[in-house]
Amino acid sequence: MVYKSSAAIGLGHSTAQHSRRTAAEMLFALTKPAPLTEQVRSRDGCIYLYRAMRFIGWRPPKSGMLRYVYLTWTVLTFMWCTTYLPLGFLGSYITEIKHFSPGEFLTSLQVCINAYGSSVKVAITYSQLWRLVKAKDILDKLDLRCTSLEEREKIHLVVARANHAFLIFTIVYCGYAGSTYLSSVLNGHPPWQLYNPFIDWHDGVLKLWTASTLEYIVMSGAVLQDQLSDTYPLIYTLILRTHLDILRERISSLRTDPAMTEDENYEALVKCVIDHKQILDYCALIRPVISGTIFTQFLLCGLVLGLTLINVFFFSDLWTGIASFLFVITALLQTFPFCYTCNLIMDDCEALSHALFQSNWIDSGSRYQSTLLYFLHNVQQPIVFIAGGIFPISMSSNISVAKFAFSVITITKQMNIADKFKSE
Repeated sequence: MVYKSSAAIGLGHSTAQHSRRTAAEMLFALTKPAPLTEQVRSRDGCIYLYRAMRFIGWRPPKSGMLRYVYLTWTVLTFMWCTTYLPLGFLGSYITEIKHFSPGEFLTSLQVCINAYGSSVKVAITYSQLWRLVKAKDILDKLDLRCTSLEEREKIHLVVARANHAFLIFTIVYCGYAGSTYLSSVLNGHPPWQLYNPFIDWHDGVLKLWTASTLEYIVMSGAVLQDQLSDTYPLIYTLILRTHLDILRERISSLRTDPAMTEDENYEALVKCVIDHKQILDYCALIRPVISGTIFTQFLLCGLVLGLTLINVFFFSDLWTGIASFLFVITALLQTFPFCYTCNLIMDDCEALSHALFQSNWIDSGSRYQSTLLYFLHNVQQPIVFIAGGIFPISMSSNISVAKFAFSVITITKQMNIADKFKSE
């Protein structure tokens, strides 16, 4: 009887461990390539992204009473995270500016500027969300052509890579919000000192923790909204690069199968032309959204980085420095990975034109060659994303914007602003 009870307890314990392990595996399953026996689509690379959108109130049900309940949640998140947050900073500066230390003020100011930019980016992304949804339909059309094991393996890899990228962004963004919250409260003040007419955090430890926790909840929602605006360009362009690579492989294999007739080779070329046009349609859909959000981020990047680095170098203690360092990483993640991907896309377009020119077309018929010349003319036009319709999004643009941060630091040192703040 004792043996039977022990076995039952052991079985229950192992079952509980298996359940926990299964839940964890299900949570992070999309960060690893699925086996080729499973059907995976390119749009699956956006699963984590759209789950977060649904959580924050961006993806309501299509019909039913639940839709109206959900829309109430949408209004609340926009009211608190998109509207109240930037205004809360302004109200705090009007009423509490005399109580800020230099480090507290810079910690607040760097996030305040980013909060205003984030509200603009969120408004652009949410108003143009239909473009991102429609772009997934084009991905479905491109997936229909991915029938070989090599092509399907590339789709599986990019799906895992895109979801993994979103998870990394989540860890860094949440790490910044959590570290700022804890380091500030342990130092005896709210993390961002937003304007709160109902709770005076000076009246005891309980009110300090209450006001700080409310700030953290509002900021967490804003951080998630900002993350959505920052990650969708990277995720969508990672998937774009994979389909460009698949198209390049198809072009390289044109007229290499001796068993195919000239008509069949011509049909394969036409299908490649159609694939390229669908890729261009995909880019045309997402380009207006990316243009607005990245332009807004470029306008703020240098100033935010400059203020954060001044805070780190001149005013931070250990824990505040860690939080500020995470904020620097967050600010760099907002532009650097996507700008780097844009450079790679331009290289992919160049490789595409080289593959087409070097394909086996010399002894083909006139109809094949005329179509190939038309295709080559279009392929030679690189896929470029323009920030605000003004300048191309690339690493050189990102570096030029980031240089402004060092200009801010130089001005601060030359004018001895940091020492003046400390003495006052």
